[in-house]
Amino acid sequence: MTGFLELEDRRVLVTGGTRGAGAATVALFLELGARVLTTARSRPETPPDALRDAMFVEADLTTAEGCAALAAAARDRLGGVDILVHMLGGSSAPAGGYTALGDADWAAELDLNLLSAVRLDRALVPDMVARGRGVVVHVTSIQRALPLPESTTAYAAAKAALSTYSKSLSKEVSPKGVRVVRVSPGWIETEAARRFTERVAKDAGVDRERGAQIIMDSLGGIPIGRPSRPDEVASLIAFLASGRAASITGAEYVIDGGTTPTA
Repeated sequence: MTGFLELEDRRVLVTGGTRGAGAATVALFLELGARVLTTARSRPETPPDALRDAMFVEADLTTAEGCAALAAAARDRLGGVDILVHMLGGSSAPAGGYTALGDADWAAELDLNLLSAVRLDRALVPDMVARGRGVVVHVTSIQRALPLPESTTAYAAAKAALSTYSKSLSKEVSPKGVRVVRVSPGWIETEAARRFTERVAKDAGVDRERGAQIIMDSLGGIPIGRPSRPDEVASLIAFLASGRAASITGAEYVIDGGTTPTA
């Protein structure tokens, strides 16, 4: 498919690409003609139709072994990677503030949200440098700057570390032809987000619309009045990965409906 974004035959690896914004990103790259490999801990029983043309590897990227296996699969099945999109992220840490977080909680958040990207970059970016071209997209979070201390301290700290690491990597490899950019989403309207909204609404004894407003208020408000859609996040990632953004590197792009205040 030709058009504004030229991604025909690009070899793309998207981590965490079976749900939410990750699935939307995989679907858009496929629509734009790329060859896409994605991964999750387990294969979806009924993958969305839009993802049926994507190659899939089952891997646990919170481990060094899982990252090594995925990198090997990318070389074997794609012959290398032109675009590496780190969508993987999330949090399973308990609520209760900093005192509720033990060493195991911190390690789990760092393995998932930081070290998975570090390990894959270490395995795949040298090949990009050797070819003199490539794009790495690190998906961070606005919580790197706006943490929720009751529930996301470790997640937010890991995403802040990912952002800093990404900037450092960009300085090292951009002179060698490899661009590194960051996408920082706010609240995204995924299936998980909808379930969370319903739970908040039920706990508060209100309808779903009011439950969504409670969440937006906890974030300090979303001026556009709604969360971002997965396809909107995917569109930003596709643009940044394309040749249209050839002079963009080392930058971080926020997509949060205006949640983050500007100093």
